[in-house]
Amino acid sequence: MNFLAHCYLSCSNEELLIGNFITDFINKKQAAEYYGEVKKGIALHRQIDQFTDEHPASLALRRMLRKRHGKYASVVVDLVWDYFLCQNWSHFSGTELSEFSSEMYQIIQKYHDKLPPKLQSRIHRMIEDDFLLAYVDKDRMSKSLSWMDKRVNFPSNFVGALKDVEENEKEIQKLFMQFFPDLIDFVELQCAC
Repeated sequence: MNFLAHCYLSCSNEELLIGNFITDFINKKQAAEYYGEVKKGIALHRQIDQFTDEHPASLALRRMLRKRHGKYASVVVDLVWDYFLCQNWSHFSGTELSEFSSEMYQIIQKYHDKLPPKLQSRIHRMIEDDFLLAYVDKDRMSKSLSWMDKRVNFPSNFVGALKDVEENEKEIQKLFMQFFPDLIDFVELQCAC
């Protein structure tokens, strides 16, 4: 899952959220420097990623994406899931998506000192760009994927994920609705949300 889902799946616990959020920006040695709920959030992030990678709906989506994305299909799965989370947000939350993202940004800024240095230097710009809503619609998704294509040193074709979504939207929607409730249930078992 990508940033939005990890924030959503943090059980309304601020320090758990911070751990869940920072995991992609730290290595194992840095993770060992954290403690308490932040450390639990780091572990939760890894459990969410593993559950996502192994879920039958994610595996089906990965097979669908492999034609266009090859070995990077698993990366694209996470981005596509965030798009579908945005599309189905009101099904899973009583809070408006824009309100939720604003609350998350406030929490992240509140814990600025707990962020790894690499993230501290980038977070202001990320928030200005409204990064949690990077996949809120196809236009924002296209811009985000194009930006990603420019940032990597390999032929990625991340922007092609938009075509995958357009060509298979109903099927992916069904897969998402099989997957995401299972993920919520899994997280609730892990941290008693």
